[in-house]
Amino acid sequence: MTDLSLRLPDSRLRAVLNLGAKPAAAISLPPRFADPALFADWDPDSGMSSLFVDFEDGQLHLEFRDGTVDSHFHTSEGEETDRSPWPAGDSVILVEWASVLLADFHSLLPGLFDDITQAAAWHEEGFDLYVCEVEGPVQLDLLEIQVQGELMTLPWLGAGTVSNDHVDGEGHRIALYWGPGDSEPDLAIADAWLDPGTEEPTTRAVPGVDWTEIGWPEDEVLEWLKGIYLNHHVIPAAEGTLLEAVLRRLGGLEA
Repeated sequence: MTDLSLRLPDSRLRAVLNLGAKPAAAISLPPRFADPALFADWDPDSGMSSLFVDFEDGQLHLEFRDGTVDSHFHTSEGEETDRSPWPAGDSVILVEWASVLLADFHSLLPGLFDDITQAAAWHEEGFDLYVCEVEGPVQLDLLEIQVQGELMTLPWLGAGTVSNDHVDGEGHRIALYWGPGDSEPDLAIADAWLDPGTEEPTTRAVPGVDWTEIGWPEDEVLEWLKGIYLNHHVIPAAEGTLLEAVLRRLGGLEA
């Protein structure tokens, strides 16, 4: 198992952002929806933004484009459905709240995304405070987040070069690619994914790989890949942590 004792300490990031009036915060959610996991995304090419509202027993997914919000649900098993997994009255309030939240979030783009990205970049450089630029007096919001420390991982110690990328499959699967010398890595030698039962990274070597040519033993490569997977796909980055804090503040989930 990857040694979590070799993890860098957690750090703090404070960001002062212009979040506006926060209309979704005026909508009171039923107690069952008091603590969702939130994630949002934005595609500048299509102009579409999306919001994911996660609970243990289901998910609400919304998309905003051309002034219109479309939504659907997912069951606790992840299957898409038009029927809410929750009582009708509670669901109406949840959809209203999430629709207002997404529309408000969309109205703050692209500036808000730029600020979140810059704040994370400042944190990466060792600074713990980011303040957005504003024109004239305006009410600003101070958000403080705890950024989890990454694992201290070795560089690639084998021959050739490696890269990793997402591939089809359950559990947020990635593949590790290898190439001899300085060539483009294009040979899949291992993959990693998140075990749905334990929520721990699992790794597997691709059959038929010549590990002598790879220049690093199979078991050590798999352990190294597990650390890479944890850092980039499990441990929340500053950008994602700040984004969720922004969504929670916009939605009135935190004072």
